[in-house]
Amino acid sequence: MLKSVQILGSSSGFLSLILKKSHNSCYGLSFVAVSTNPLPYSTARRHEIVSKTDSLVSPAFLTRRTRCFRASRVCATRSESNQDATSSHPSSAAVHSAGNVRKISFCQWCGGQTKHEVPNGEEKMRAICTVCGKIAYQNPKMVVGCLIEHDKKILLCKRKIEPSYGLWTLPAGYMEIGESAAEGAIRETWEEARADVEVQSPFAQLDIPRIGQIYIIFLAKLKRPHFSPGPESSECRLFALDEIPFDSLAFSSISVTLQLYIDDIRMGKLNFHYGTINKRPGSSPSDMRAFSLDYHLQS
Repeated sequence: MLKSVQILGSSSGFLSLILKKSHNSCYGLSFVAVSTNPLPYSTARRHEIVSKTDSLVSPAFLTRRTRCFRASRVCATRSESNQDATSSHPSSAAVHSAGNVRKISFCQWCGGQTKHEVPNGEEKMRAICTVCGKIAYQNPKMVVGCLIEHDKKILLCKRKIEPSYGLWTLPAGYMEIGESAAEGAIRETWEEARADVEVQSPFAQLDIPRIGQIYIIFLAKLKRPHFSPGPESSECRLFALDEIPFDSLAFSSISVTLQLYIDDIRMGKLNFHYGTINKRPGSSPSDMRAFSLDYHLQS
């Protein structure tokens, strides 16, 4: 089981990923540096980072490198009209474009009117209260969920709420204050699928900067073979891998997660995946006709 995953950015413009295994694993720490320029991807062939990339790795990392991480870019051209957001939270609260956040007109502490300017010592525009002087910082939302395998099938829920009403998704939703990511994923699975699960390991972290969300999806098993629709679901079903309704999935993050899982199963080894889901230039956050999985790292 993966114990910890940390993504580090270096000043040279490369990403390094550290993967720590449990004591009974045959692997120790692994390091690789991957260029932040996305690699071209085709469905027939993924580019691998092999020993020739040693020139990209900092000297401190060369001594304990035991495995390679693959970097790739995945593109999709499937049509969809819904925002990548889960649960009942309004998508209007999300980041509307890279680096630009929603406008805040009033202070959340005193109710005073705000002004928008760059505070001293900072680089980004912030909402600053004209009464109390407090600065409103906006941070990404953390979405957590479970990919549940049972009898070689995957549990999906059909959404009974907007956004993406009537489309299929993994049980997932916004993480609450006071709970861990795994606890939130277990809670959301119960709320949406009335399934009692045991988390096995993290499977994917997918960042979506355009809408200010970070997805963490865990592999999980049913403690008991029972599930039923929760208040936010109209139906829950187990799908064989070749029956997953990719044309009726709710969110790009779910589509990417399921495709990565299927690829891993076909290769005979489950990996941990990290990537950034980006819309094509000029598209709106809710336009699912085209997106890419950039900076894809996998163990």
